[in-house]
Amino acid sequence: MAESHRLGDTVDVEVRIAATPQTIFPFLTDRDKMLTWMGFDGELDPRPGGIYRLNVKPGSVVSGEFVEVVPFERVVFTFGWEGEGQVVTPGSTTVEITLTPDGDETLVRLRHYGLEGEMVERHTEGWSFFMPRLVIACQGGTPESYQ
Repeated sequence: MAESHRLGDTVDVEVRIAATPQTIFPFLTDRDKMLTWMGFDGELDPRPGGIYRLNVKPGSVVSGEFVEVVPFERVVFTFGWEGEGQVVTPGSTTVEITLTPDGDETLVRLRHYGLEGEMVERHTEGWSFFMPRLVIACQGGTPESYQ
């Protein structure tokens, strides 16, 4: 279960996964593994300046670029939605995901910075939906289709 908090203009979602950071990390950086829990198509180049682009669902494409990639510890990328009229535009916000070992589990903490107004609530709902899917995928399960 995802635990989420609203911190001003920041979304903070935490999950515990019965897996090591070495198991979880590829689900944040490998295109095929990421698509098991978020999206149906995309392109990832997990290095500073590399592309982060996912077709989350038909008509909803998120894009940005990787800012920091520390194997088995941390991934940071910019984030926003493509298309006319989007409030959160490509690359306009930042997502930071950290992996902290804790016994036989790993605490996965996602913080999404730079959101304003109702976008904080909308992205809290979105990440609270996707993070439990990450838990399922990392533990060898298959999240239900959401498209």
